[in-house]
Amino acid sequence: MAFSTVARRARAPRTNRPSRSALGGPLQGWLYALPTALFVVALFLIPLLLVLQMSGSDWPLLRGNQGWNFPENYADAVNQRLFWDSIWFTLKYTIITTVLLIGLGLGLALLVQESTAWKGFLRTSFLVPSALGLASASLLFYVLYSPFAGPFADLMQDWGFTFLGTPEGALWSTVFLIVWRYAGFYMLLMLVGLQGIPDDVFEAARIDGASRWQTFRHITVPLLRPTFALTIVLCVTGSLLAFDQFYILTKGGPDNSTMTIVQLIYNVAFQGQNNLGVAAALSVIVLAALIVINVVQIRAFRKPEEA
Repeated sequence: MAFSTVARRARAPRTNRPSRSALGGPLQGWLYALPTALFVVALFLIPLLLVLQMSGSDWPLLRGNQGWNFPENYADAVNQRLFWDSIWFTLKYTIITTVLLIGLGLGLALLVQESTAWKGFLRTSFLVPSALGLASASLLFYVLYSPFAGPFADLMQDWGFTFLGTPEGALWSTVFLIVWRYAGFYMLLMLVGLQGIPDDVFEAARIDGASRWQTFRHITVPLLRPTFALTIVLCVTGSLLAFDQFYILTKGGPDNSTMTIVQLIYNVAFQGQNNLGVAAALSVIVLAALIVINVVQIRAFRKPEEA
């Protein structure tokens, strides 16, 4: 009799009392997210609100906020002498670097994926430049391009050319620096995307008699759509915000031919005009353009059924 009572109690369903860990789950989640939230608020939201306030205020660099003057700052920003020239150059630079980096990154990824004996060496070689900071790489190439102390100084003197002395030379010299610095990074992103494609798909294509080009065009490229979306957004955003390389190599020269929109913001804020209000208005315009461009890019890379 006692045994049956114990058995019934053992079989009886237990009440679903909330455990201590279940009660602490939401609180623990908020505690884990708190450092990141504080980081975003302190380094993104507060600066963004400050920039919005500056863009609508008369805010000289050395005198602080002098009062509300919206929308004069935006009118002055658009009427800057180099505004449209800097936009055109930034767009041209963005298109060139995006095409080269995405194409070269995909090519290098296919190379290291197919290679066997030299796979580790090639991956390391392509990734080494990515470990160098952009400012450090720009200083390195500044010395390489120097007509006085660089390794090509005698050659430039004999042949009468300079890497940074002409608008086209300065542009392509900077593009070469960026491709050298970031090609390995985009190769790594492309390689991750390639390794995410199941081998069964390629095996089925080979059984069906598809050539390498047909496999690449009809299988590899479509299945790399998410990777293309990520890499193009990163590349376009980084190119539109280019500053370090041009500031170190060319200072916007020769004759303001390599002036990017971010460098124009810097010049308006800290050189010449010393006007933080107009610089903030330019920053807000660039931010709005970036949002629109990224939204268009993301929508363009959606699958037809997701659109």
